[in-house]
Amino acid sequence: MLASLVAVSCGGGEGSDLSFNEPSDDRLLVVTTVAPITSIAANIIGDRAKIVGLVPEGTNSHTFEPPPSAAELMSTADVVFINGLQLEEPTKELAEVNLADDVPLVELGDETIRPDQYKYDFSFPESDGKPNPHLWTDPTLVKVYAGLIRDTMVDVDPNGESFYDTNFAAFSSLVDEFDEVIAATFETIPVDQRKLVTYHDAYAYFADTYGWTVVGAVQPSDFGEPTAGDVIDLIEQIEAEKVPAVFGSEVFPSPILEQIANETGAVYVDDLRDDDLPGEPGAVEHSWLGLMKFNFVTMTDALGGDSTTLAAFELRNVATDEATYPQ
Repeated sequence: MLASLVAVSCGGGEGSDLSFNEPSDDRLLVVTTVAPITSIAANIIGDRAKIVGLVPEGTNSHTFEPPPSAAELMSTADVVFINGLQLEEPTKELAEVNLADDVPLVELGDETIRPDQYKYDFSFPESDGKPNPHLWTDPTLVKVYAGLIRDTMVDVDPNGESFYDTNFAAFSSLVDEFDEVIAATFETIPVDQRKLVTYHDAYAYFADTYGWTVVGAVQPSDFGEPTAGDVIDLIEQIEAEKVPAVFGSEVFPSPILEQIANETGAVYVDDLRDDDLPGEPGAVEHSWLGLMKFNFVTMTDALGGDSTTLAAFELRNVATDEATYPQ
């Protein structure tokens, strides 16, 4: 069964001026993959198109195989947005076979950074030829994603140009505001403690932008279990770097990472999320912004910083209700 995340489910929470009406379904069909991209797209597209997220939350997006029913969905899509950077190759292949000839398949990551900017690491070794694809954990790169979504929608739906431009401007402003708050929050973390050891390295680009160090990750490139040698190497790195906390995944718990924390004396925090949005669908925290706020507050608290200002940051979605927008 497909996991559907439609634009109307991403409406604003308290303090938002959004009011999505249930539109008719003769709209454009936009297909996305992982939930953060679906949420970003919903902020730009609003209710002017129907948005369907293909990858169920809580699924390993690197190994996700789309069901047969996804072929029919692709055959009727007007636009497909995927992360790219080899994150969703089975889904990309399915789209290439089933999309109509004039339907754009946009690989957001590939159009956001150049090959010389690719990050490789333990989870994504250069020898495998697959760069780290997790650009959405870096808000500065998410603005580029949003711009690519806006540009594509204007090409597909020229009559909606003013609508998409308005939403993009509002979303860009929101991301800039968030960026300022998280940068100030991270300044409260001692410099020598801005270090990440995680279950899966989803923060390589984030770390480069905000001056953090990714010490390591427990999940190897084949998404299996680390070898004994891998574990020993990571323990030695943690001890050498004096890493204060290690972060596990709420969706993919790792007894090995907890064992590593115990052996090194680091605090074990097991509730980071890579692409599984917090809260329930329809709640304002069930969004890309809610995901990033949750993770950054969690990191700040565990690494000795003060998350008060970030915790108070108002979550909101910005998409205008197309039904009330002047045409």
